[in-house]
Amino acid sequence: MLDIPTTKRVALEPQTGEALRTACSYASDPTHAAMELAASLRHAHLSAVLFFCSTEYPLEALGEALQNAFSDVPVSGCTTAGEITPHGYSRGGIVAIGFDRRHCAVSQALIDDLEHFDLIRAQRLTDTLLNDCRQQAVAPTGGHSFALTLLDGLSSNEEQVLATLDAALGSIPSFGGSAGDDNRLAHTHVFHRGRFHDQAAVVVMINTALPFEVFSTHHLRPRHEKLVVTRADCSQRTVCELNAAPAAEEYARLVGCDIRDLGESVFARHPLAVRIGDAYYVRSIQRVNPDDSLTFFCAVENGIVLTAMQPAPLLDDLNAVFDGLTERLGPPTLIIGCDCFLRRLEIEALDELAEASQLLSRQKVVGFNTYGEQHHGMHINQTFTGVAIGHPRSPGGV
Repeated sequence: MLDIPTTKRVALEPQTGEALRTACSYASDPTHAAMELAASLRHAHLSAVLFFCSTEYPLEALGEALQNAFSDVPVSGCTTAGEITPHGYSRGGIVAIGFDRRHCAVSQALIDDLEHFDLIRAQRLTDTLLNDCRQQAVAPTGGHSFALTLLDGLSSNEEQVLATLDAALGSIPSFGGSAGDDNRLAHTHVFHRGRFHDQAAVVVMINTALPFEVFSTHHLRPRHEKLVVTRADCSQRTVCELNAAPAAEEYARLVGCDIRDLGESVFARHPLAVRIGDAYYVRSIQRVNPDDSLTFFCAVENGIVLTAMQPAPLLDDLNAVFDGLTERLGPPTLIIGCDCFLRRLEIEALDELAEASQLLSRQKVVGFNTYGEQHHGMHINQTFTGVAIGHPRSPGGV
């Protein structure tokens, strides 16, 4: 169902800056939607387009429409569990970013065999992307490049692919999101060279002289309760037993609800996390299975200790992060955001959707709700992860 902020139902105008343009369309017809994006984004210096779209579109037709609308410009993107437009949260539409070649060199690649993506392939892919950016001669690649990863959100190879790619990227920061399908958990896709692909990933290298910062945040704080994974099917990301009891029963006992009431809203309010050093990395639950096992969005293993987490005020945390980014970079020209769909469910349950949308719009956030986020080679959940891009620095300073 189309979900558009009521004050912005007819606002399709582009958000224009020197280096980046953003636009969205709520048209249900794919050709109409692609034409609206092209009318807003096309200009003489357009070098690449990145988009995020609902799976309510007929994807084959949308792919053809985008290819026709941007025939001379590379286009990449993915499907979503909700879009973040220049007007805030939305559903059922498409949002896109256009890059200006005078400020951004952009190169994209497809990984179509996730299972066999090894370090040799990762190094070859990284070298190709960097060489392409060097040829565009926008800025030195060292210290001026970051990578965006978009993965099939229902693949079970995300951890392996991300760790391998991160090793090849070295000091180049990376972030990204796992594609969604409007909370259906059935079919997710990434887009490259005119086609949607499943069981695949797209890597976008962006080289720019503009100041930027890759970041990740969550609003979850640890409780004292612990759960030990005592039996798991690692290949399926499924936990069969927690503390030697059926996983769903033990989790329901922990959160204080009947096992029959377990679902997305409970998972969003009562996440679990793995502690690594002083940091907690959330492992979100995807579903309860008929045998009372729990399938997760991230990797799980026998013997790991899961810490119960509780939410602090989400918008307070996000405001603090945006304030810090503005202090370091100045007001952003754009923030590309990958926001876990469980965070959006929490915001909706708290009746804070309008306030959150206003905040994202003020901070010039464009992106999508994900089935998982990626940050420096880690696959994580229930975070807001992205890159903030600043305005050109003046010759005399920041």
